Amino acid sequence: MIAKGSILDFVNTNGKVVSLRRVDRIVESTESDLQKLGRLIAAYAPHDGSFELRVPGLHAIRLSRVNKECVHAVRLPSLCIAAQGAKTIIVGQDVYEYDPTRMIVFSVALPVAGQVTQASHSEPYLALKLDLDPQEIAELVLRVFPHGLPPAQERSAVYITPVDENIVNATTRLMECLANPGDASLLAPLVKDEILIRLLRSPIGVRVAQMGFAESSVQRVAKAISWLRENFSQPMKVEELAELVHMSVSSFHEHFKSVTSMSPLHYQKVLRLQEARRLMLSTIVDAGAASQRVGYLSASQFSREYSRFFGSAPTKDIARLRQETGL
Repeated sequence: MIAKGSILDFVNTNGKVVSLRRVDRIVESTESDLQKLGRLIAAYAPHDGSFELRVPGLHAIRLSRVNKECVHAVRLPSLCIAAQGAKTIIVGQDVYEYDPTRMIVFSVALPVAGQVTQASHSEPYLALKLDLDPQEIAELVLRVFPHGLPPAQERSAVYITPVDENIVNATTRLMECLANPGDASLLAPLVKDEILIRLLRSPIGVRVAQMGFAESSVQRVAKAISWLRENFSQPMKVEELAELVHMSVSSFHEHFKSVTSMSPLHYQKVLRLQEARRLMLSTIVDAGAASQRVGYLSASQFSREYSRFFGSAPTKDIARLRQETGL
């Protein structure tokens, strides 16, 4: 970038006035798209937390310290890019790590354990999360793969792939749309489509495309997951879930575990335990009441499974969380 110069008048040897433009020192911008994205995330996430932005489905995240323990939550289908810092995600027995060199995609809703592993007050963890809509992906798949979708052998709910500079550039432009309401409403949807198209054209594109096909194994598992999330406190029979998604019991069980790294029963148990923990922490109900509300018939069984999953008994765990969070 060349800085704007100024006009200087000089008189030459013939007494004639001439104008010369002074060119100031050339200043080259060395800020990369990833650094620019981090700066924008920091502006829209002024303190620790996750912030839902003007563009639907777009979130800015800042955390200024590493997590001593895993944070449990349900992660919806989304693309996550870490502009600064690093994070580890645990799904079942699988561990995924992402940082400014790797981005992560979740194709179905998953109960996960997350841990920020690189962050400080001077250099916080800064990330952008863009929710993925299977319907939007389905519409774009027809344009990206007009001759049909190539077969995808791998079935998984989580994909790690090297950061794509073009996707980072597009997400930076998406963040820039936030400064102008007109850009946010008119241009942002076009930039979101660009991001999805570039994602579909990436090395993991064929697998991401499975999200948009009703008959794909990923989408069938997603349908079963949707039922589990809405009815996690109700008794669940694998046979009925398999019938719901038009699969045999053996095939459904195999596909569900392949995608989520968990069996359907284990997935339901994790949802119940996470919701019980949330109830005890936010609504001040005791362990017995929380266990009943999430579907447990035995308080002792709930206490055993809770202790095994979170590392300590319900009462002790909630007391620690309240002390740490100031609740």
